[in-house]
Amino acid sequence: MNTFVDSGRTALELITSLDPALWTVVARSLAVSATACALGYGVGVVAGAWLGVTRFRGRNVVLTLLNTLLALPSVVVGLLVYLLLSRSGPLGFLGWMFSFKAMVVAQVVLVLPVVTALTRQAVEDADLQHGEQLASLGAGRFMRGLLLAWDERYALLTVLMAAFGRAISEVGAVMIVGGNIDGFTRVMTTAIALETSKGDLPLALGLGLVLLTVVLLLNTLIALVRHWRERVDGLAAPLVRNWLPA
Repeated sequence: MNTFVDSGRTALELITSLDPALWTVVARSLAVSATACALGYGVGVVAGAWLGVTRFRGRNVVLTLLNTLLALPSVVVGLLVYLLLSRSGPLGFLGWMFSFKAMVVAQVVLVLPVVTALTRQAVEDADLQHGEQLASLGAGRFMRGLLLAWDERYALLTVLMAAFGRAISEVGAVMIVGGNIDGFTRVMTTAIALETSKGDLPLALGLGLVLLTVVLLLNTLIALVRHWRERVDGLAAPLVRNWLPA
């Protein structure tokens, strides 16, 4: 018990004193996850919007595969990216192995199915309500998907937060492709695993507290956005009814 209390006290001191060893890792972790989410979110929203309004042969197979990728283990993603970026791999000429870029690629692969699947569901539900009206105005499928995605932008903001939470809490893939190199590719999750194995509990606990705080803030933002959206919709509904003819 004394060890836990002492470690917790030291961890709080590391956080409040802005310890460089701790906050450098935190900054790198946030940078990797933010970059991966920006890339994955941009591609995922466009792909999800297209899937939400398009019907083609084999669509159910694609959706089944997409839903399967939602549960893709991070270590498998790390292995696949490692095989692609290693010197003998097809992308080995890039020289990205054990670098910031390799970790971004791994996290993009992780968040892309999440963003695509959730966007597809949101756009498809909106298409059932407003799709025919947009089609009657001459909007093609792709444009209709983008317009519906914009209409559901607040729901997609929640998707962005969920994707960032998925990325920043990941450990297996970035450990494999990043190598956990001190000063270069060490992020919060890999540093926690390493410092715990070394017995440096204060640093591991400090990083864990920061990571929990980031996840808590994300969940709080998601709840606030959802509550605000429900409130706006609730206020807008009576206004729409008042404008409708009797």
